[in-house]
Amino acid sequence: MNYSYYPGCSLHSTGLEYELSTQAVFKHLGLELTELEDWNCCGASSAHVFDHKLALALPARTLSQAQATGRDLVIPCAACYNRLKGADLAMRTDPAMRSELESELGFQYTGAVAVRPVLAVLAEDVGMQRIAAETVHPLDGLKVVTYYGCLLVRPPDIAQFDDPDDPHVMADVLRAAGVEVRYWSHATDCCGGSLSLSRADVVQGLVGKLAERAREAGADAFVTACPLCQVNLEMRQTSEPKMPAFYFTELLGLAFGLPEADKWLGKHLIDPRPILERVTV
Repeated sequence: MNYSYYPGCSLHSTGLEYELSTQAVFKHLGLELTELEDWNCCGASSAHVFDHKLALALPARTLSQAQATGRDLVIPCAACYNRLKGADLAMRTDPAMRSELESELGFQYTGAVAVRPVLAVLAEDVGMQRIAAETVHPLDGLKVVTYYGCLLVRPPDIAQFDDPDDPHVMADVLRAAGVEVRYWSHATDCCGGSLSLSRADVVQGLVGKLAERAREAGADAFVTACPLCQVNLEMRQTSEPKMPAFYFTELLGLAFGLPEADKWLGKHLIDPRPILERVTV
C-alpha cells in the first residue's frame, strides 16, 4: 500500500528518531510512504494565535498537494495531524472559508483525502494480528505508559481518532508487539509543550508530575506519538532517575528486530539503552 506522507518540521530536526523509526517500520511491513515534494510548515504552536485564516491556509496548502496524489495522507506528528485535520474539517463544514482558501491556494477542495495518524494506519490497515506475527523480539520486561498529550485525540470533533477520554490504540499496538503497558490516568494531560521555552518553570512542574505518576504506575519509560511532547518530557525532567520517552515506532522496530535501531536510540536526550539492556530482546 502507498500513502502520501507529511513529516512536518520536527521529524526533520528534533524528532529525527521518529522519522527514522517510522520509515523503517513501514518499509518492513511493505507500506510505502511517499513524502509530499513541496510541503510547508503546518503552523502548529503559533499561527492560530496570530491569524485564523493563515492558520487554516498553511495546512490547507499541504492538503491540496495530498489531494493531487489521490492517496491517504499519513502524518506522524500529533500537532501536525491536529492542524491538518482541523483545516480539513473547516473546509468540509464552512463553505465561505472553503471558498476563500480555494481562491487563495488555487485548487478545488474535494474532500477525497483521508488525513490519518501513523497509529491509525498501523491499527486499522496492518492490524494487531500482523504486528504480533512480525514480532520476533518481544520486549519482555519493558514496562511503559502511553502518553498522547493534548492534540492526537482532542478536540474529538477535529481529531476523530481513538477515545478522547481514555485512549487505547497506542497500548493495543504496543501490547501486540509484546510490550507491557501499565494503566494510568494521565495519558492526555498537558506537558506544557507551548511553554517549553518561555516558562520552563511551569513546564518542569507539569513534566515532573507526569514522571512521578508514571513511576507510581510502575513504568520504566513513556511512549508517545508527538515530537513536541517527546522532547519536552526528556528535556524538562529534573528528578532522578530520569525516564526516557520512546516513540511507539521505535519500540515496534525493536520488536520486529530491525537492524536500524541503533540509528535512532542514540538520538535521545535521555539515553534509553540502559533500560533496554534489562529487557529480553
